[in-house]
Amino acid sequence: MNFKKIGLLVAAGILAITTVSGCSGSGGSSAADQNESSDGVVDIEVWGTNIGYQPVTKGSKLYEFYKEKLGVGVINPYVEWNGGTNYLNQLNLKIAANEMPDMFIPQQGIEDNLAKNGAIADLTELLPKYAPNVLKAIPEDMWKVVKANDPTGQGRIYYIPGVVEYGRYAGMIRQDWLDKVGLPMPKTQDEYVKVLEAFRDQDPNGNGQKDELPTGGREQARWMDHLFAMYGVAMFEGYPEWDIYDGELTYSAVTPNMKAALEFIAKLYKEGLIDKESLLNTKDKWDGKIYANKAGNYFHWVESGNLALENIYKNTGVKAEFEVLPVPEVPGYKGFYTMKKFAPPQWVVKNNKDEKKLMATLKLLNNMYDKKNWKDLFLGVEGMHHTVKDGKAVKLPDDKSTQENLILNPVTSVATLDMMIDLTNSSASEDNKWAIDQVTRNMKEAQKYAKEIAGDGLPASIYEGFPDINNRTLYVEYATKIILGQYPISKFDEFVDKWNQSGGEEVTKRAREWYAKVKN
Repeated sequence: MNFKKIGLLVAAGILAITTVSGCSGSGGSSAADQNESSDGVVDIEVWGTNIGYQPVTKGSKLYEFYKEKLGVGVINPYVEWNGGTNYLNQLNLKIAANEMPDMFIPQQGIEDNLAKNGAIADLTELLPKYAPNVLKAIPEDMWKVVKANDPTGQGRIYYIPGVVEYGRYAGMIRQDWLDKVGLPMPKTQDEYVKVLEAFRDQDPNGNGQKDELPTGGREQARWMDHLFAMYGVAMFEGYPEWDIYDGELTYSAVTPNMKAALEFIAKLYKEGLIDKESLLNTKDKWDGKIYANKAGNYFHWVESGNLALENIYKNTGVKAEFEVLPVPEVPGYKGFYTMKKFAPPQWVVKNNKDEKKLMATLKLLNNMYDKKNWKDLFLGVEGMHHTVKDGKAVKLPDDKSTQENLILNPVTSVATLDMMIDLTNSSASEDNKWAIDQVTRNMKEAQKYAKEIAGDGLPASIYEGFPDINNRTLYVEYATKIILGQYPISKFDEFVDKWNQSGGEEVTKRAREWYAKVKN
């Protein structure tokens, strides 16, 4: 197979790809660019999410585990994730050096340009022949959207979608703090504000210091979706999304709903009801505040709530109790937590000139999407990720200093509520069962407030030619300044005008054309 070398010009974090003719994709050397092992197993390099765990290196315990279970040697070098920003920068540099990983998670629509340049494999015929388990694991209607999203316009498959068939996200609130301040679970916005004030003023963590953070989030106004949710703003991990507003598919960032939400959040910030460092917090910094028993309310994956619970207990000796925050009612708005069955594209495959590497990558995909392997892949290495007690596999406590990154976890590729509850409960230990029981209860509760948005599956190609809109550049500038009080809320209208003039009108036209083609 031919593989065109591509160069990447990265300026101000914006991706541009140009084809350089006449070169093959076999140049350069990478962590997995080596001959097959003496036992005939081929090594491939896989890049994806890593939030601080150890890399997977040749001969390491997880490498040997994957080799035994999947028949392929998997090398996963450590690449700082940081919400995907640092990862994308490093991936761009890797591709520019002609050292593209054999399989990787794309970010911010990078797969579109790679597909058009012939850099990633056309999987349309390859999956049925070499990785049929991938096709079986993902619903047929999702493959139809993947084909409709083909940037070449040929209806081909260039990426494997991530699938989440349930509401994964919600605001989490400290029930034990509510009990401490003598307030019920808030149902309305006014009640919610009273709770935040009590968290700020009444020392619910009981340490005698005024160090509580009623709620908060992260840099670029991310991971505070619960504050936008009550206004019906379609938001996904801090990224404005597309949903139906006034009868038409519309970018949520430019709606009256967003304006009202930003005005409310700015008021909370001014009154000290949001962590003052929210717009500076990295993931590690915000997680650290939650784990230090300081945050009363945060937004994240419900199913990962045991990490917060176990770390709070490890750090402070407190067995916290979190409940799902019902979306507070605001007159005139219908709130929800955003659900996307189409998670962002999960995997793309290098259009590899080395046939052995390409076949090994497809073999890996076929075996990792085989349902009989999912529990083993979730559990990981015995003695590192789990232990066996009385014949039962039990997950070990989270330890980034010793645990290698479970890069091929089915939870991040194909997830159903029943599967997640089963995997979580079946691997609980006596020591952490109290936390897992909370997580199970909260996962079920979160479904009450989840709504699948109309723009689910919308391709990044709608932003082609408008990278600033894709990167939320203008939105982040105005949203952060409004929240901080540097801009009055009246500046929001200026933002909408600028957004439309800088390509928003064209992007909206493309999005609505896609919606008419795929959804109707």
